[in-house]
Amino acid sequence: MYTKKFDESNFALEVLASKEPVLVDIYADWCGPCRQLMPTVEEIAREIGENQHDERKVGKVNADENPSLTARYEVSSIPTLLLFKDGKVIGRMIGNHSKTNILEFMQAVS
Repeated sequence: MYTKKFDESNFALEVLASKEPVLVDIYADWCGPCRQLMPTVEEIAREIGENQHDERKVGKVNADENPSLTARYEVSSIPTLLLFKDGKVIGRMIGNHSKTNILEFMQAVS
């Protein structure tokens, strides 16, 4: 699995201190649209992980297990994709999106 699991214990190091852009999928296990989006996010993560020249990271945060993270980033709907760069949110997508839309989003804001 190429998608990293982020939580309150590793978020600062893995996301906020990251030198490369990080796409974070905020989800819940019970959420139907989240389950639909998960294979797309995993496919993007796999492609990025297999490309040695791509310096981006992809991970996920379980909203139910990390309520302080969802509150800090004002996540009121899931799934939410947050794109971080230099420790700051530089883009946000809410809901289920196609792989093409997510990749275009990542390119446009990074």
